[in-house]
Parts: sequence; C-alpha cells; structure tokens
Amino acid sequence: MPRPVRLALLAAALLSPATADAMDDFMRASSSGPLAMTFCTKNSDGSKIEGGASKFCKVHGYDKLVAAVEASFAAAVGKAPANVRPLFKRDQVWFNEMIQEAAYTVEDADEAELHQNMTNVLRQRATALDDLARGFGRSGLTGAWANAFGGITVTATEKGSYRLDAELNSDYGSDKHWHCTLKANVKPGADGWLAGATVPNQPSEPGAKPADRVSIKLRRQGETLRVVVLATEEQWSFSNDPDCDRLGQVTGTYFASGKQNGTDKTDTAFVTPTFDCTRPETATDEEICADPDLAANDQRLNRAWKALLPRLDDATRRGLTNDQRHWVSAQSLQYPEFLHPAWEKQTSAMHYTVFGRDRLDSLQRERIALLEGFDDKRVGLAGTWLAYNAVIKITIDKDGSLEAQGWKWQQADWKGGCDYDMSGEVKDGAFRASDQGKNPDKNPDTIERDHAMLIVNRLDDVFARKREGKSESAGDEPKCRRNITISSTARLFPANSSQDIDNPTGAIR
Repeated sequence: MPRPVRLALLAAALLSPATADAMDDFMRASSSGPLAMTFCTKNSDGSKIEGGASKFCKVHGYDKLVAAVEASFAAAVGKAPANVRPLFKRDQVWFNEMIQEAAYTVEDADEAELHQNMTNVLRQRATALDDLARGFGRSGLTGAWANAFGGITVTATEKGSYRLDAELNSDYGSDKHWHCTLKANVKPGADGWLAGATVPNQPSEPGAKPADRVSIKLRRQGETLRVVVLATEEQWSFSNDPDCDRLGQVTGTYFASGKQNGTDKTDTAFVTPTFDCTRPETATDEEICADPDLAANDQRLNRAWKALLPRLDDATRRGLTNDQRHWVSAQSLQYPEFLHPAWEKQTSAMHYTVFGRDRLDSLQRERIALLEGFDDKRVGLAGTWLAYNAVIKITIDKDGSLEAQGWKWQQADWKGGCDYDMSGEVKDGAFRASDQGKNPDKNPDTIERDHAMLIVNRLDDVFARKREGKSESAGDEPKCRRNITISSTARLFPANSSQDIDNPTGAIR
C-alpha cells in the first residue's frame, strides 16, 4: 500500500537532512514532550531545584498536591485507548502550562486567597483525573465530560435532541482569567454532528441587549467528545453574555467523567486521518486527530492530490509539488501559531482553542478548494490564482484593461505581507503595467503565464536582493510593507471560484 502523500510531503518538508532538527519545540506534538509538572522542581531557567522541590512549594504543600495530580494522571493515562492517549497527554500538558503561568503570580503576590485558589485547582484536577480514569469505555453522549479547562454535561431532552450545560474556568495568574457558563440545545444533523446554538441568559439590566446566539456542534470521536464553537472572532473573543467572559476555550476534546453509561446510543467511531494518531508528530497533527471534520479534511486532501497529479504536465506537477511541500510546513505551523497567538502579547500563554481550530479548518478547506477546483485548462491571465503563501484575482475588460488584487503573506505575521494592487493592459497576451515606464530601477509589476501556472512580479526577486542593507529610499520602491528585502514574487495556480478561497476568515495565515 503506497505511503500517504501527506506524510511523504511532511517528511520532505520537515525531516530532510538539512532541517532534521529545525522543527521548533512549540510545533511538536504536546504529547511527545515532558508531562511532569515543573513549577515546584525547576527554576525559571529550567535547571533543577536542589532538594527536590522549592521552599515555596514545601511551605504551602504544593509539592504533595502536585504528586497527587501526577499519580492520578499516571493511573488514568494507562487506561486510555492508544489513539486517544496522545490527546489525553496533551490535555495534561495544557493543564501544566496553565498552572505554571498561574504559579508566577501566586509566588510573587504571596496572598492567602491566591494560595487557596492554587490549592483548590490542584485538588480538583486530581479528583477530575480519578473520574476520567473511570470514564474510558463509556457509551453514549449523555453524562459528564471534562478537560483541563472545565466540564460539560449532556442531557437527553426530546427524542434525538440534547441540552449541553458547560462551565469552563481557566486561571493563568495575574488578570488572565477566562470563565464561561453556557447552555446550548443541539439535535442531529446530516453530517453526523449534533448541531444547534447557545441559549444566552437574559440580561438582568432593563433594556440591555441579549447576548448573541452562537452556533455549536458536538460529536463522539472514539473515546472522546468533540465540541466545536462556530463563531466569528468578535463573538468568541468579546462575548456580551454576562455569564461568559469568552467562548475562546469551549472548542475542545472532552473525556468521559465517571463510568455510568449514557442513556442513548451514538456512533463512537474514530475518524482517522492519513497518518497514525497513536504517534502524532506535530501539534497540528494532534488537533487533526482530535476533530472528525479536520480528519475528514485530511483524507479529502489526500484523495484530491492523488486525483489531480496525473492530469498535469511535468512543469506544473513539479511546481505544485514544491508548493505542496511548503503548504504542509505551513499547516504544521498553523495550529500552534493560533493556539498561542504571539500578537496577543498579554495573553499569548493562554490556549485559544476556538481560534486555533478555526484557522486550521480554514487552511485545509482552502487547499481542498484549490486541488479539487484546479483549473488546468484555463487560458490567459483572468481568474483566481492561489499558492501556499499568496492569492490574486485578475479581471480583464473587453478593451484589454486589467485589474488585479491580492496579497502575499509571511506565516503568522499580518504586517509582513505584500499587497497586490495592479492595473494595466493586456496586449497580444502580455501584461504591461500602467506605471511601467522606461526607468530600469522602477521594478514594474509583472504578470505572466508559465504552463498552467502564473508568475507574479518575477523581477522582484532580483530587486529585493539588491535592497539588502540599503535604506528604503534607495533604488526601487519596495512592494512589501515591513521588510524591504522581502520579495513579492510568487508562483500561483489556477483555482475555480470558491467561498473557501474568495472569502478567507482573516488576513493572518
């Protein structure tokens, strides 16, 4: 059986001899890293504390509470199925990361209330892990489910419908707290998910606007329950529900809490992507394994790739294969980048699970739209063109006048991109920019075909290299906003119009 192309390309992109050690720690699967809690046993520089635990932890009894949490986790993880164990380990790593952040504040402030809160959180985690150890193998949807950030209860209502009650509470210390209590009603959909909307509490103040209803869905993924909030960024990050600060961590993998089986029957199949979920290599791999939709997207990508390649000429096939390698690398970055968005400077340590899942899903669907809608019979320049790091839409009027808009991006850097805003005319099949002029230092916009591909601003590769070490005013005008040595050159591919390409969810990739 041939090796899935996704893994083959991932190996080529990330594991070649020149880059074998290049994968950043934050990209690696959380389940492959250390699971031990370290805030009692290691200094801030990572060195071990002499005597086994810090004086701070011993005085307040945190060392014993941490030992209890780790013992409960060890007992629970041994009962988890092989394909769920990495997700369970990830959940523990996330809890450890949250506690580590909170511990900085607790130690610095040294206030009785904060010490009691830390004690309560550690005790609750040990108890929760004991309950989760009993939950593996539980049938149905109904009952209690939990993860590092809180818990939900699913209750059967009328036939086939359910009510979801959730309470999440994450405390990363200082003023970095997210608390959310919500209710939702869901019922079966055609795609195997239970779908519905949140039921906001009515505001207590007269005349106040009720909170927005937000779409939500849930489904079993093997031994876990997957919950996904389908909200705009404004909805999940600035909730106007007085009982929910943010929806930002509702999306997640939840584990059965307690052994009592549900009163209903439901499909407990594990939707498997094109790689082995017992050994995920990256944080993105873990999230794909956690979510039936993301896993199905991965399968669909693989099918579309295999169906497309035989149709292409050699030059286009080589170009697309190279672009796919870069896209696989971009996908590996996507989830961790948006789980801990660096541009959220005060709260980047927190886990933005809604944001991360949404952006990974969008990236997958955009690529599926390209591969399934690859317009290799396109003639001329007009249409939408897409690459792993660029998109441009070109329109041509009957008189030959051309307009093109788009952009090229740097991964996870909304200030590092290049805007494409071009105009000119097409004559005898060739594009001439309106401001091309006769000055060789002008660096005009260029658009040209190369087999089924499109090359934008081919000359800018050379001009960008000439700008190295020079001021922005020297020579030609840079086309990228932030770094004058970034080239706007891109090789793109013909894509049929699609909502997943034409209407991206945000400017950051």
